[in-house]
Amino acid sequence: MSKQLDPTQELAEARVIPGITVLVNDSIHLIRGKRIGLLTNQTGIDENGVSDIDVLRDKKARDANVNLVQLFSPEHGIRGQADEKVSDSVDEKTGLPIYSLYGETRRPKPEQLKDLDAIVYDIQDIGTRFYTYTATVKNVMEEAAKLGKPIFVLDRPNPINGAAVEGPIADESQLSFIAAHTTPVRYGLTIGELGMMMNSERKIGADLRVIKMDGWTRSMWFDETGQTWINPSPNMRSLTEATLYPGIGLLETTNLSVGRGTDTPFEIAGAPYVDGRKLAKYLNERNIAGVRFVPIRFKPNTSVFKDQDCGGVNIIVTDRKAFDSVRTGIEIAAALRKLYPNDWEADKYGRLLVNSEVLEMLKHGDSPEAIENAVRTLLDDFLKRRSAFLLYK
Repeated sequence: MSKQLDPTQELAEARVIPGITVLVNDSIHLIRGKRIGLLTNQTGIDENGVSDIDVLRDKKARDANVNLVQLFSPEHGIRGQADEKVSDSVDEKTGLPIYSLYGETRRPKPEQLKDLDAIVYDIQDIGTRFYTYTATVKNVMEEAAKLGKPIFVLDRPNPINGAAVEGPIADESQLSFIAAHTTPVRYGLTIGELGMMMNSERKIGADLRVIKMDGWTRSMWFDETGQTWINPSPNMRSLTEATLYPGIGLLETTNLSVGRGTDTPFEIAGAPYVDGRKLAKYLNERNIAGVRFVPIRFKPNTSVFKDQDCGGVNIIVTDRKAFDSVRTGIEIAAALRKLYPNDWEADKYGRLLVNSEVLEMLKHGDSPEAIENAVRTLLDDFLKRRSAFLLYK
């Protein structure tokens, strides 16, 4: 007779303990007696949902003479609700100053760091190159290195797992705030591991200390961690959207709505010039692994094609283990290039793709299979580079 697992027991066994808890419970000596600047947002919480701001001011931190003296916020602000530039402010609860790293500057100023003994970083990443929190941690490492200040990255799960790696490598010549390093679109690293890679390969020279999670393995998706989903940004509202984001998000700098201004961002894509039935039929006939397409009509209330009727597709993941988000996004791009060559603005696809070879292949009409084959060698090279920075099995 097979043993039946109690679902609650199974969940408890899968529970991941984030870096903030490991820091306070096991490594508090690392920040004992230090004046701390904390870079975080609403996702910086312990496994019980308590904010890092409160954790670093509670009795255990006070007993260790930890002194949290200022806060830094990334894109979308300290509460993750802004969709525009964010100004400096003051935290209402604690009275601590909040310095925005997505306002007049995207990196901390020397005068904001000079009186700190250490910087602590704790933000939930999404595992995708153009999500700006990755550039923010790089910028902070660069500025901390200039002043010799240590930076502690409190690690969190890669929500779309840390095993799968997808998509073209960013061209070094095109790096920016939305492409911080020469990684593929989906890099299969935690934010701590990615920080280590950038620090080493970009020769930043930061005194980087990654506080590892307990209980996380590379194959885990977020719904297997036992942690609570907190929207890391206003339009990243579910694990489904995070799963779709690497490929569908690539399309959003073109004249295509990817669902911003609807209830399901990144789960739909379309435009006024798109015939949803035609596009869905074409894509379904491609037999792309792990996904199906349903024709829809929708009207975004913000962003691209605001208040305009759009035809398009609802992107349904049928098997996330087989699903390749970036390949799916490239399939959609290739379909738009073929079906709507005079409407879809292919050149704009390069803004987040940041790979000139792939963009030219797409514009030339090369197949997604040919594109995938073209990037395979560099992707294999990345996997070798990546292996030196893996902290988890």
